[in-house]
Amino acid sequence: MTKIRDPNLRLKLKIVTYLIPIILAFAACDTSKEGDFETSEPDPIREEYGFILNDFNVIRDTIRSGDTFGLILDAYGVPQSKIYEVANKFRDSFDVRRIIAGRPYVLLNSKDSLNTTQVFIYEKNRVNYAVVDFRDTINCYTSNKPIQFIQKEASGIITSSLSQTMDDQNLSPYMTDRLADIYAWTVNFFHLQPGDRFKVIYTEKFINDTISAGLESIDASYFEHRGKPLYAFHYRPESNTELFDFYNETADNLRRAFLRSPIKFNFRISSRYNLKRRIKYYGFKLRPHKGTDFAAPVGTPILATANGTVTKSERKGGNGNYVKIKHNGAYETQYLHMKKRNVKRGDYVKQGDVIGWVGMTGNTGGPHVCYRFWKNGKQVDPFKQDLPKSKPLPAQFHEDYFTFMAPFKERLDCISY
Repeated sequence: MTKIRDPNLRLKLKIVTYLIPIILAFAACDTSKEGDFETSEPDPIREEYGFILNDFNVIRDTIRSGDTFGLILDAYGVPQSKIYEVANKFRDSFDVRRIIAGRPYVLLNSKDSLNTTQVFIYEKNRVNYAVVDFRDTINCYTSNKPIQFIQKEASGIITSSLSQTMDDQNLSPYMTDRLADIYAWTVNFFHLQPGDRFKVIYTEKFINDTISAGLESIDASYFEHRGKPLYAFHYRPESNTELFDFYNETADNLRRAFLRSPIKFNFRISSRYNLKRRIKYYGFKLRPHKGTDFAAPVGTPILATANGTVTKSERKGGNGNYVKIKHNGAYETQYLHMKKRNVKRGDYVKQGDVIGWVGMTGNTGGPHVCYRFWKNGKQVDPFKQDLPKSKPLPAQFHEDYFTFMAPFKERLDCISY
């Protein structure tokens, strides 16, 4: 190697040798082209409840036990005068006294050091919410989140109960109620058989495309009970909304004039209609029982089994609190031992209306409703009566109905279990 004798040259070479790695490192880090500038991505625009959330400090919380509208807002600097104005002026649209523990709320606060609440949003349920806007003139209104309706399909084979089968498939418990309502006159849901099966086409509500807001409707269904197929299609003639109901594949209404039971769920028949009943307590003397006892917890709703007019609503002797309903010239029903009555004499009630609640008033050894049934002035066993059906769909709607029904029936037949 040639030795460099000039000390100045040796110094210059050392400096260059030292600077080369630094220069190369900077060159490696500088990947930008001439004229390019690094810019940070802007925050995405977030919109909810009709507000641009980027414009506020957003605080999300839940109503806790003991919270009040005033306490929540006072903590964020909202003047008492404004809180008082909302509480008194806007009670019809948002009653601040009725906020419920467990419901979510959102505060849209100012983006400054004061962090004062400018907008208060209270979610009444998953869909509906109330807005109190404190900016400028106070404004209060209710609105709802955008909802999408998506039609879906489900099916199942029953091994124990309908509700358990629904639960195993993560289906809404309300679907069990809806199916029980649809087939209440043709299927005894307390005596389902293993192997009974169902198919259903239903509409579900969704918030923001992903959050389920619950079951909207059952559009068509198929239930096979003890090998017997039962179709149901939800049809609404445009010219007659009163006929909006479930009909089968031959356009017959699935409803009967009477419900099978005045209790919807959670009951057992503790004593049947029996004219030859003898009771040990009374020395086995003949004591006919002209009603059917449905045992259920105190407070269980009691339903009118058919449309009619209340002819009696009173408390009397062994009957306790009771209601009697006249349905037409042939049929009457009576409901005994109520905790409380929900109708008065002269009221017109519809099938399924709550007329009272199960209790223990009068002569009773436990909570139940004694259901009595008259036909042509004589008490009879309702389970042994050939109860009248509701009227079928009028003939003028048949062509439209069968056109409406056909694609639903084809879909149901193609759904697998």
